[in-house]
Amino acid sequence: MAASETLLFTPIRIGGLELPGRLFKTATAETRASADGFVTDELVAFYRLLAMGGTPLIITGNIYVSRQGKSAPRQVGADHDDKIAGLARITEAVHAHGGRIFAQLNHCGRQVVPDFVGATEVVSASAVKDLLTGTRPRAMRADEIAAIVDQFGEAARRCRDAGFDGVQMHSANGYLMSQFLTPYTNRRDDDYGGTPERRTRFAREVLGAIRSRVGADFPVIIKMNGADALPLRDGLAPAELAEAARIMETAGVDAVEISVGHYESGFPMVRGTFDLCLRNMMAGSMAHLPPVRRTLLRVFRPLVAFASNLLWKGREGFNLDYTPDFKARLTIPVISVGGFRTRATMEAAIARGLCDAVSAGRPFLADPFFYQHIRDGTPGPHCVDCNACVGHLGAQPADCYHPRVRAEKDAMLAELGLG
Repeated sequence: MAASETLLFTPIRIGGLELPGRLFKTATAETRASADGFVTDELVAFYRLLAMGGTPLIITGNIYVSRQGKSAPRQVGADHDDKIAGLARITEAVHAHGGRIFAQLNHCGRQVVPDFVGATEVVSASAVKDLLTGTRPRAMRADEIAAIVDQFGEAARRCRDAGFDGVQMHSANGYLMSQFLTPYTNRRDDDYGGTPERRTRFAREVLGAIRSRVGADFPVIIKMNGADALPLRDGLAPAELAEAARIMETAGVDAVEISVGHYESGFPMVRGTFDLCLRNMMAGSMAHLPPVRRTLLRVFRPLVAFASNLLWKGREGFNLDYTPDFKARLTIPVISVGGFRTRATMEAAIARGLCDAVSAGRPFLADPFFYQHIRDGTPGPHCVDCNACVGHLGAQPADCYHPRVRAEKDAMLAELGLG
């Protein structure tokens, strides 16, 4: 067998952790915790299945570091020590099947519909209104920044104590860390704004707070945009983001995962078709938008779906457009998420030196045994990029909602005695 056909299943090292393969489960919002952020049986079962499928590395959906940073209902938290025992149930279930799992830590900043999560105050790097949700945050004071930095560090400690194999700092997709990084959302004139170096300060301080709790040998990775995808706004291009990643490597991160876009960008981070996605959103998170925005979306939903289907057609490996800038500047592993569905495309991406590993989200919702089926060349439920799952995120449990694919998944699990 040629080397290019086996690269996907060769070991890779992230910090001090060696993983047996290079196809990972990226973060997806599970919407399976209790209302107050505690782990449930349903959430443990979700991760158990992924580990049973042989997935080398699972990255959790975003775990909030404080209630202020919660982005959706039924999101799991690591904001207090009373969450540790529940989080340990997840890691025990994954480790029992030989898997490894990282906790993705996040604060949503301005990217929240306040009524959706019961938020009374929204903060960000600057008071820049989110054009999608209409949410206008308040600019954070320096003492508030220091408090959130400390919350990230404490959340990482709790996750380490719960048995996680590493943590991921979420600095992509327009969340708080990304808001500090991007000039469009960061208009500060203090030590946290202006130059590229100062705009990375918040992320560097978060990394320092994490390292002070978990030590130098505990894997810490970061998720970043390859491009902000903010036309006519002051977003960052791949070269600028790759330079920010280089700064973070110097500060001590062990790997970077490349995504794309903010909420305001539309759908560049998922691609595919969006009719089901937007329909489900109208019954979920978008039902909590301010009345004018909710009415406009309802009236123009068919047009928005039509335009989205044209602008963001499904394509495998779409973030590979950005990874060469990161590969040129970094020595740590570069992981690319973005539409991967077939072994050939994943193998080619690694063989061509465009990335060191790939990650996927929606295919694992359609088939928790996706890694095993790709590795063994056996059939399984196949994601068709309908994005019905994306429309339900935050409102319904993360799962496949395409009728045919979901039926195939249910049948497979029933046959395995896991239904």
